[in-house]
Amino acid sequence: MRVLQLYAVGDDGAEPPAGLLDSPLDGAVHARSRFRSTDDDSRFAVYSVHNAAGVARPPASLGEHTLVAVREFRRVPLDASSLALTVFTAWPARAVQVVAALAEFVEHAVVAYQPGYALAAHSLAAPHTSLLLTAVQDAMALGAAASAAFNLDRLLAELDPLLVTRPEYYVYCPGPAVAPTIGIVSPYAV
Repeated sequence: MRVLQLYAVGDDGAEPPAGLLDSPLDGAVHARSRFRSTDDDSRFAVYSVHNAAGVARPPASLGEHTLVAVREFRRVPLDASSLALTVFTAWPARAVQVVAALAEFVEHAVVAYQPGYALAAHSLAAPHTSLLLTAVQDAMALGAAASAAFNLDRLLAELDPLLVTRPEYYVYCPGPAVAPTIGIVSPYAV
């Protein structure tokens, strides 16, 4: 089960109240990545993958989305130095078009650049909310002249009339408890 939680911290920069990001599924977390908005330092997103076999899922909290993967590519072992998350909010009547465009974007990026990880998904309860999660090994991407692998300019030209607001961009930001001691990306990310 894939879950996306969106939240904001107070003006004091404190983390959200205890329990906001806790889930009965936390014991079965396979991966968890925390992201900070590039536009608003108080906005965060947490993407997590849980083994939910045999666990009843409680109702989603405010800002929480259970995700349905549309296209996913993962290189094993995953070796990434950069993770990025983009959240798209489509007009309700345009959600399918947005998801299809994201799926096609992932397919083209995988064929052309073979990233470490790429995921296009949408929210089960709020299908107008979609996301694109990417992981690249920066040195390899630059060495292969693939710096445009996840340049969204062409995609956004297509999506702009379909979106309620401009996309929200997030970059990997490990929490204090999971800050990696070696490398840039935590081994528990993505």
